[in-house]
Amino acid sequence: MTALPVTFPDVQAAARAIADAIVRTPTRHSRTLSGIAGCEVWLKFENRQFTASFKERGALNFLLTLDEKSRARGVVAMSAGNHAQGVAYHAGRLCVPAVIVMPVFTPFNKVKHTRDFGAEVVLQGADLTEANDAARALAGERGLTFIHPYDDAKVIAGQGTIGLEMLEDVPELDTLVVPVGGGGLISGIAVAAKALKPDIRIFGAQTELYPVMAEALHGRPPAAKPRTQTIADGIAVKQPGTLTTAITRALVTDVLLVSEPQIEHALAMILEIEKTVIEGAAAAGFAAVLANPGLFRGRKVGIVMSGGNIDMRLLSNLILRELTREGRILTLEVAIADSPGSLARVASLVGDAGGNILEVSHNRMMTGISARSATLGLVVEARDSQHGEEIRQKLQTGGFPPV
Repeated sequence: MTALPVTFPDVQAAARAIADAIVRTPTRHSRTLSGIAGCEVWLKFENRQFTASFKERGALNFLLTLDEKSRARGVVAMSAGNHAQGVAYHAGRLCVPAVIVMPVFTPFNKVKHTRDFGAEVVLQGADLTEANDAARALAGERGLTFIHPYDDAKVIAGQGTIGLEMLEDVPELDTLVVPVGGGGLISGIAVAAKALKPDIRIFGAQTELYPVMAEALHGRPPAAKPRTQTIADGIAVKQPGTLTTAITRALVTDVLLVSEPQIEHALAMILEIEKTVIEGAAAAGFAAVLANPGLFRGRKVGIVMSGGNIDMRLLSNLILRELTREGRILTLEVAIADSPGSLARVASLVGDAGGNILEVSHNRMMTGISARSATLGLVVEARDSQHGEEIRQKLQTGGFPPV
């Protein structure tokens, strides 16, 4: 077999180097998620790093290898957020000047946090590819050292320390599921896990909107896809790494694709059940387990929750979307007489059925109904989908059939 660009001793060395400055995050069993998924589920809480992402590990390992002249000149990185914060935070700790190039669509919270850590932030490029070009240009202009977010041996080794910790904490794990963008995380973990336990199965989880590593693993050319917004922006990568692709092909069992609704559902489930906030990319692993029950049934599965940097507005929107999918928030329209007391009768019916009215709106401009009528829009909270149907039936029998 061809020698891989990162070895198990590299990962062990990284673990020693970064130990004093990185949180050794817990790997915990989830009884509830295990029952839902049909396998034993352990979650690795990398969202509990100081910058709320695993990216700190690889960034710090890279920074610690710089000589004094390189430290004095500074570093530059391109990132949609988590790598940026990892580089900015540890560069600041080590008194290394840092410039971070971020795509213009980067969530505001990630931009703010990166600046708060003391880095110079340059917003340039519509995606990571264009941001990468801008960062490399800055490196040449200013003499900065470029830190790649995933396709670098020192970065990969740093990320691999997660695999060491998971198998130290839970040696009986026989399967790992890891979010995949460019492949730095899964590559490092695979090097460590396969060295410790050669028969372990390792699966990547990638959004189907950006399936670049899955395509590379199966020898397919990258599909020409339009730029698409995804909730999993942390793994929205258009080009996998050269080093990471080689390691993935050698050590990873498969890369599974998951849809946007599947990622949203997994994120909401972890939020509600585990009471922990994660970002879209971090939910991809559990989404893949839920979407492929036959692959994981009865196995002992470790899932990496890679980060927790999600915009609060996006999180709020996601929660409302999930409640709507589950039938716990209903959007209804009923026709009423445009006269005093009509709204009160509708509200009374909803209240008698145990529903909670969140929003009300009148529409008197519908031309297809009588001018003495109005359309009443309701947003109603229910306990579950069955209760939602009970509310609909109550309105129906009360003379206000909902649309």
